[in-house]
Amino acid sequence: MNVESFNLDHTKVVAPYVRLAGVSEGQHGDKIYKYDLRFCQPNKEHMEMPGLHSLEHLMAEHSRNHHSTIFDVSPMGCQTGFYLSVINDDSYENVLELLEKTLHDVLEATEVPACNEVQCGWAASHSLEGAKEIAREMLSKKAEWSHVFSK
Repeated sequence: MNVESFNLDHTKVVAPYVRLAGVSEGQHGDKIYKYDLRFCQPNKEHMEMPGLHSLEHLMAEHSRNHHSTIFDVSPMGCQTGFYLSVINDDSYENVLELLEKTLHDVLEATEVPACNEVQCGWAASHSLEGAKEIAREMLSKKAEWSHVFSK
């Protein structure tokens, strides 16, 4: 299939994990590295939308404080994780460090950025505490992030 994640056997992965999902090269040689940041076990659990939505805002804003070439941070429709895309940085360790620092920022946040009707398309659906709960859970399993498949 054309979509990389549709070719991934979701019954074989063990969340949480961070995996390189693809690399795209532009016509001038720039490369975009797309990472699958899987927070929840596919088809077994998911993030509730208000917490996920707030986590998306927080990660999109705070991740850029730790990396200069963030292309995008976007949630998966299945509510089990996010895609993170960075430009011209193929370091897996940098991505792990970026995620850890960003999740610590979430834990220290006192508000959700752009959580209003002017800047958000569904401003009523947010939960800072929900985002913090998701971040805490992901950080508590940091040792597992590099293991995508069961052993």
